[in-house]
Amino acid sequence: MADKKQGQFGEYGETFRTFPATPTVPLHPAIQAMLAAEVPGPPLDAMPINEARVLREGMMLQRPRRDEPVARVEDWMIPGSGLGIPARVYTPSGKVGPHPILVFFHGGGWVFGTLETHGDICRTLCHRSGSLVVSVDYRRAPEHRFPAALEDCCAAVRWCAGHAAEIGGDPTRLAVAGDSAGGNLAAAVALRGRDNGGPTLALQVLIYPVTNCAFDTASYHQYASGYGLTRDMMRYFWKSYLSRPADANHPAASPLQAADLAGLPPALVLTAQYDVLRDEGEAYAARLAQASVPVRCTRYLEMNHGFVQLGALCEPALQGLMEIAESVRTTFAR
Repeated sequence: MADKKQGQFGEYGETFRTFPATPTVPLHPAIQAMLAAEVPGPPLDAMPINEARVLREGMMLQRPRRDEPVARVEDWMIPGSGLGIPARVYTPSGKVGPHPILVFFHGGGWVFGTLETHGDICRTLCHRSGSLVVSVDYRRAPEHRFPAALEDCCAAVRWCAGHAAEIGGDPTRLAVAGDSAGGNLAAAVALRGRDNGGPTLALQVLIYPVTNCAFDTASYHQYASGYGLTRDMMRYFWKSYLSRPADANHPAASPLQAADLAGLPPALVLTAQYDVLRDEGEAYAARLAQASVPVRCTRYLEMNHGFVQLGALCEPALQGLMEIAESVRTTFAR
């Protein structure tokens, strides 16, 4: 595991760490090679949405996979708006249920991402945490704008709490997780649950989360382009997601703008050194710590945005998945 970050986060002490435990390191060679091999496409806002999805999701699906073993994978339809909310349930092997439940929300700027693009992450977390992982295929922007995705995610968590026995889960051991836009949704679900009477969450795992509709942090300037996710891409995602400009200030869209974070479930926050979202993710972890919420934040050096999808490619990415799985496992063991 990573050592604590030495002296770089001041008063927060052991809340913040880096992996590896050094101040800064170059971008990982495997990620450098991956970025160099990518063929630049037209700007996202210059493409029809279906073409953009084929391009971006195709890139995600071409990444090497770990294909870690699970007992079974089943597709479900959770009641929700319209025809319902598709979900995929990963059941761990080698253990008798009922299993703890980790509800996972995929990233992709609220615009991209599917059950397939994040399936390998879910398999790995299922296998290594011993938890049932429920991956939620929420409605995407721009066809369905804020708060549609959040409403689907909240409905999915409530359904898991109320119908846990149907999928072999334990409703008393429930957590949420998500990467990027999915981390934003996980944080917002935790806020909604606190304010609306549950369900009770044991943990929120926020993987390089979007926490604020602002583009003014140091990391937004340092890593605005050339590292995968760019500042212009984030502008496109926010423009696609929000129903109206005023929504940018709503805590359900920008959790960092919530007036009070007290009473939220414990959190694990992962950030990446070379990521425009790094500083807002760490700022949210700091706000949680200030509100006396148990939180641990690890900045993964060498890594860029999206690194947990590279667990089959480089060791620090696998370390990130292992940190998540260990945190989930130990939380539910308590």
